[in-house]
Amino acid sequence: MSDAAFVAVDWGTTSFRLWLISRSGEILGERRSSEGMTTAMQAGFSKVLASHLSALSAPSGLPVIICGMAGARQGWVEAGYVDVPADLKDVLKGAVTVSGEASDVRILPGLAQRSAQTPDVMRGEETQLLGALSADYETGEQLVCMPGTHSKWVNVRDMKVTGFSTFMTGELFDVISKHSILSHAVANADAFTGDLPAFRDAVTDSYANPHMATNRLFTVRSGQLLHGLSATDAKAKLSGTMIGLEIAGAHANAAKAAKVVLIASGSLGELYKAAFAALSMDYVTIDADEAVRRGLITAANAIWH
Repeated sequence: MSDAAFVAVDWGTTSFRLWLISRSGEILGERRSSEGMTTAMQAGFSKVLASHLSALSAPSGLPVIICGMAGARQGWVEAGYVDVPADLKDVLKGAVTVSGEASDVRILPGLAQRSAQTPDVMRGEETQLLGALSADYETGEQLVCMPGTHSKWVNVRDMKVTGFSTFMTGELFDVISKHSILSHAVANADAFTGDLPAFRDAVTDSYANPHMATNRLFTVRSGQLLHGLSATDAKAKLSGTMIGLEIAGAHANAAKAAKVVLIASGSLGELYKAAFAALSMDYVTIDADEAVRRGLITAANAIWH
């Protein structure tokens, strides 16, 4: 660990990811846990961070760069927001210092869209954008999709964020599938992939008919009652309907010709790939973990040279 140069942390609401990074950008150690902001508010942010550094036997005094909910109003230290339109590199200038720590701890700010009609915020995703776009997609116009509980679609031109929209797709899927009449339709459903016709068909139908979304949601249940739709197909249809609706909304606020950059990983990322394929959309994919690490490394290099 003698080559360690700094510590990079992505601190979400319910998740914690830490990497020990060398001067050359090599990952020397990694820690993951469910000690997100919600847990750290009770246990103490400094204590949570120290426990993970101790587990890696990290040298004392290393500088720490953090993105995510540790900078929220309820977090460790409020880091505020950079207003859009903004160059992604402006985020680096807004990093705040956590006082009272033995090492230099900095937290990156989020981005804010202060439009009266479409106010929006992001925190953590701006660092993914910085890492994903700085290397290979610096010029031209991109429409960036970052799936999640609250999916972000971001309009970027020449490394400048011109606007963005948040879609509560993941949270609504969870609420509907657990706390609505559709919970009966998806009970005991198996895991599914984007290759399932019920998913792909729902994506294309919802994208083409977003005004019929609440009707299509009800057909998840009625299709099961009248046509024997399986629980797995019902869950896939629900997911496809929600994702298709999200993509339709994102395209309504952006140029459809813009290159789509998908920043995602895991099974959720695979569903969005399948949705884009069903809609014949061209896209490129960047791993979400890699993107946030690269963004944090970019920030550390800018702050500590």
